[in-house]
Amino acid sequence: MKRLDRAFFARPVLEVAPELLGCRLVRLLPDGTRLEGRIVEVEAYLGDGSDAGSHSHRGPTRRNRSMFGPPGHFYVYLSHGLHFCANLVCEPKGTGAAVLLRAVEPLA
Repeated sequence: MKRLDRAFFARPVLEVAPELLGCRLVRLLPDGTRLEGRIVEVEAYLGDGSDAGSHSHRGPTRRNRSMFGPPGHFYVYLSHGLHFCANLVCEPKGTGAAVLLRAVEPLA
């Protein structure tokens, strides 16, 4: 499986979101442990302010400014002190368009 580059995310969020399904997230820890999961559920946020569920809804802040940056960046935040949520920034840059990773199936 090939690594997704920033060009993959430099497209409209509604194109990127469905193509992320089935992709794998992989992290190698310093001790060599490999963590891996398959993306099984996503949610696209257009970045147009129409969805109050998006962290970009009210515009850029110090906390969410990476959502308004270049495509391909992760924006991770703690929701209600319980869950970490991860968004992948997409085009158009500067709007807060992103794909929320709603569910990942653990593989390793």
